Amino acid sequence: MWYVLILLIALSATFIIFLYVPYRTEIARAYEELEGIERRSVETDLGEIEYAVRGEGYPVMVIHGISGGHDQALGLAEEHLADSYMAILPSRFGYLGTLMPENASPASQADAFAALLDELGVEEAAVMAYSAGGASAIQFALRHPERISALVLVSTAPWAEESDKNISLPPEFIVRTVFGSDFIFWTMMTRLRRFTAPMIGVPREYERSEEEDDIVRDLMRSILPVGPRTAGAVFDMYVTNLDMAINRGLYPLDEISVPTLMINAVDDPFANYEYARKASEHIPNAKFVSIPQGGHVILGSGETVKSEIDLFLNRVILGEIAN
Repeated sequence: MWYVLILLIALSATFIIFLYVPYRTEIARAYEELEGIERRSVETDLGEIEYAVRGEGYPVMVIHGISGGHDQALGLAEEHLADSYMAILPSRFGYLGTLMPENASPASQADAFAALLDELGVEEAAVMAYSAGGASAIQFALRHPERISALVLVSTAPWAEESDKNISLPPEFIVRTVFGSDFIFWTMMTRLRRFTAPMIGVPREYERSEEEDDIVRDLMRSILPVGPRTAGAVFDMYVTNLDMAINRGLYPLDEISVPTLMINAVDDPFANYEYARKASEHIPNAKFVSIPQGGHVILGSGETVKSEIDLFLNRVILGEIAN
């Protein structure tokens, strides 16, 4: 039996050296970096909302996607928003310091956005939303049209068919286990990155350059720590992403009254391209920008996305000011 003991000792040593030690180092750094981001919080009727504000100029509220928070919104603003704007960066329900209220929905999340603007003394803002953040952004445009001047939807497909109600999802306890464990998620995002990149919407067939591979690595690591995002991620997966299919009548796209820009990649495995294109045809004043490839994170077209957003916002905002 001595050889079994030696084997167990060797396996334990290997685990500690190659997994646990680097995990503890990297996850501690991730928590430190998150704590180092300057942010604030405000108490509303819907609970505490955490947010950050960066820059000066015309206000643009940046709405993050799944597994996000104000830190992800900050990264999106730095990548796609010109420096001439004031970026308002809320953490949505269940993410980081924003609580998950009872009976939460994309509609109540939209009301929380309005409460945040009230706190900041902002009467009107443009809204730039990504992925799962699109549902609450659309609800904001529908429920608070006087507070929004322009709507930008990136990698969002605000459309649903009847069959989408029956989409197959993994058991919730599995999702809670994975998203609730920093160690499991760290292992998946770092040691198994080659196999788990599709989890953030990178098509398996997409051939990444070395630079793009670095971007994917940074994107996957930016989800860490995942523990403080668990409630929001589970809510998005089982509520937000199904809300349009289940409550189709709450999303009358033809009633969106503000200029809208939609940007989608043809090969996006998460936001159905044809759904996105169809949605743009139902929004009265919408411009649809098609990106040939790059998946959900639109690899390789960051400058194009930023340029399109800047041109759109400049046109809308300068028109607002002129009026």
